[in-house]
Amino acid sequence: MRLALIGPSGSGKTYTALRIARGLVGPTGRIAVGDTENESASKYADRFEFDTQPMTRFSPRDFIALIADAAREKYDCLIIDSLSHAWMGRGGALEMVDQVAKQSKSKNSFDAWRSVTPEHNAMVDALIRAPMHLIVTMRVKTEYVVEEVNGKKTPRKIGLAPVQRDGLEYEFDVVADMDGAELVVTKTRCPTLQKAVIIEPGEPLGETLGAWLTDGAATETATTTATQVPSESRSGEGSPVARPARPSEQAQPASEPAQAARNGLHGPDTPAPDEDEWKAEGICTEADIVTTEAEVRSLSEVAKTLKRDDLRKKCGEKLKATCRRLGIVPPPKPAQSAQQREPGQD
Repeated sequence: MRLALIGPSGSGKTYTALRIARGLVGPTGRIAVGDTENESASKYADRFEFDTQPMTRFSPRDFIALIADAAREKYDCLIIDSLSHAWMGRGGALEMVDQVAKQSKSKNSFDAWRSVTPEHNAMVDALIRAPMHLIVTMRVKTEYVVEEVNGKKTPRKIGLAPVQRDGLEYEFDVVADMDGAELVVTKTRCPTLQKAVIIEPGEPLGETLGAWLTDGAATETATTTATQVPSESRSGEGSPVARPARPSEQAQPASEPAQAARNGLHGPDTPAPDEDEWKAEGICTEADIVTTEAEVRSLSEVAKTLKRDDLRKKCGEKLKATCRRLGIVPPPKPAQSAQQREPGQD
């Protein structure tokens, strides 16, 4: 079972993850915590029994090693607190891109993603195939658009997005937003948790998930904590106590959006992406983190060099969203240059 808890700092993600994990594996199940948050999980050592592995570097390979260590020691549940560090922490994907770009002749971050993306994808694959229950926490970034109100530009909050690569949430069985004592399920494969809002989530939620994995039935104590709301109202080694997910559940095929989000993770029968695909992926990723109009226009110029219509359109839409976030006028649509047009297209 794979669960993602998404929320701002101080929203209770670590404490809730520990409570859910205990309910999921039972009173004697073994829990491991990969702690990227300066050993914050140790604050709860007097309330929960678990082993912790402090982490100081956060490259995809470090997280792959963490999962391998937990599998070798046969833990029943691994908590990664938090997975956001694999994206923008020390040694994470964004820092790796900067380092690769600096070492390259072109100094181009778009080319750097060609080296970094397969490593990040390998980490995602390790998360999917972990032979134990997996709970990850992720921080959030606030998304804004700038609107003109009474002649003045005013930022308006439009929602929250996890600090990780776009589309990663598709890889989890259950995804929930946290804000203080409230947990809102935003995506789930467990029917009991459809559109659920849970106050003070904890062990009963873990029991619900464990029952679902065992025979599809939720425990009575767990279901009483969930409230169904209309969709329009929300914008040593030991044997595991809770049976691990069935093999078909552990390695379910990713959905189409998830596959699209994992450009570069290829099976033996899937062709590797061409140069345009690598470049487009770099543009879309950079668009999430740029902060100036000059950077946006630089990305737009690179997008104009793409030969494929679908990739130019994809990058154009991403850059429009970035312009809305920054409150700037969108650059011209990335059109095909004269050099790229086939004879007779004019």
